[in-house]
Amino acid sequence: MIVLAHGVGGRADLPVPLSLALPGAGLAVAVSFLALVVLWRRPRLQGDAAGRPLPQPVQRLVDGPALLRVARAVVLALTLLVVAVALFGPLTANDNLAPYALYVTLWVGLIPASLLLGPVWAYVNPLRTLHAAVAGLTGPAPAADRLPALGYWPAAVALLCFVELELVLPGRAEPRTVGVFLVLYGVAQLVGALWFGAGWFARADAFEVYSSLLGRLSPFGRRTDGQLVVRSPLDGADGLRPEPGLVAVVMVLIGSTGFDGLSRTQFWQAGPGRTAYLSAVPGTLGLLAMIGLATVLFVGAAALGGVLAGEPARRQPVLFAHSLVPIAAGYAIAHYFSLLLLDGQATWILASNPFGLPGVDLFGTYGRAVDYTAVSPRTIAYVQVAAIVLGHVVGVVLAHDRAVRESSRRSTAAQVPLVAVMVAFTVGGLALLLSS
Repeated sequence: MIVLAHGVGGRADLPVPLSLALPGAGLAVAVSFLALVVLWRRPRLQGDAAGRPLPQPVQRLVDGPALLRVARAVVLALTLLVVAVALFGPLTANDNLAPYALYVTLWVGLIPASLLLGPVWAYVNPLRTLHAAVAGLTGPAPAADRLPALGYWPAAVALLCFVELELVLPGRAEPRTVGVFLVLYGVAQLVGALWFGAGWFARADAFEVYSSLLGRLSPFGRRTDGQLVVRSPLDGADGLRPEPGLVAVVMVLIGSTGFDGLSRTQFWQAGPGRTAYLSAVPGTLGLLAMIGLATVLFVGAAALGGVLAGEPARRQPVLFAHSLVPIAAGYAIAHYFSLLLLDGQATWILASNPFGLPGVDLFGTYGRAVDYTAVSPRTIAYVQVAAIVLGHVVGVVLAHDRAVRESSRRSTAAQVPLVAVMVAFTVGGLALLLSS
């Protein structure tokens, strides 16, 4: 089955032996921290107060109702098409557009789109369009004032449900499974939004929250005065507010990509996961174990850092959660770069005849084969190493700036546990990817 068959570079594709690549990557993260201690002694990041405004015509175009309506109408129409194809189109996964559209074009495509342009899914979210139409009939949301207390916890649950589907369920690539998921997910999100208001999507929709977090690393953002600006991705990530559930969201992202790497190792396939194609139990336990391991390491390190700095230990994990966003982005790029470029071709091939009707070929691409030579294994390996190392280095920079701002006493010693965990994440993430 082509869907979800992640093409990744292996040990033989690395420019240096794996035994040197892993410690070298960990050393790069550690050295970056030491350089920051010497050269970055005062806070420099300005969060959402930073940025140079874009030209006014661009501001008016992006914020104007015309472009917004057109974009949301197009995306809603495409979404309804995908749902219809999933439920009524070809029965086999390789012939159906829907699995590719959900797992590759949307989930993986959000990575480069959000990193380049910002929170694009919040702008075009079809669920927001449907909610706006329904909310006019149902009236004001009765529990809108309770939404802030929920923080990001609803999004953590939604993300966990999606990665369970994407990585664990044996029938996850079946078109009807995809169709049922999309319908149930959409209904659940709309019910939540009708109860808590339109702000629900920014705290509960897995795809919007994912895009918004990655969008924090975009060179484009919105300043505190509402202006669209060009800014440093470091300032964008620094502007992410500490809120309940934020740690859980990022831990699901990091832990799930860790499990994705684990599930493709010989250890997993010949051991705990040997029956994963029949039952969801081994995969569910493995997924929860990887998320739990990442959470214990990060929360423990952040709390210990707080103790060393003389700060409240309970506050530290959410205070430094923003530093995990570039790490999650690095993992996502490393895991799914090749999937988007290779299996992503199937979306455009099948879109030419979404229902598999005889004689239909709208774009002249139907029947073409995926070109698996479009990107070389060596290039994939380079991207994997660079994405994970760069993500962790950026994470160290964000954590260091936050530490020197929040703790004037013993800030260097307090960062050591968190940096040690980031080094472990770097080495562990690469080992899972490149040893499989």
